[in-house]
Amino acid sequence: QVQLVESGGGLVQPGGSLRLSCTASGFIFTIQAMNWYRQAPGKQRELVASITSSGGTNYADSVKGRFTISRDNAKNTVYLHMNSLKPDDTAVYYCHIMIAIMNYWGQGTQVTVSS
Repeated sequence: QVQLVESGGGLVQPGGSLRLSCTASGFIFTIQAMNWYRQAPGKQRELVASITSSGGTNYADSVKGRFTISRDNAKNTVYLHMNSLKPDDTAVYYCHIMIAIMNYWGQGTQVTVSS
């Protein structure tokens, strides 16, 4: 079955950096677009970044220039490199994929940006 396992969250000071990882299994990773979402307390889940099977990327306006999504097809892993972190980036970050009409989510990893 499809599994997405995130890691790399934690507590970081404003201006700091983190790298999130999502390792996937149960499907053909190389042909799928992958997404990172986040959900802050009291807010709706929002799309942060996407990467296509060929490496094309898209970002939410709020993270452009600070976050970079990448993938390593040999490791079935997608990354989210986060720089210049702000308190507003505090959220649970989720890896996501849609296969046919089904949505699959990881368990989420907490990112807290605070001094």
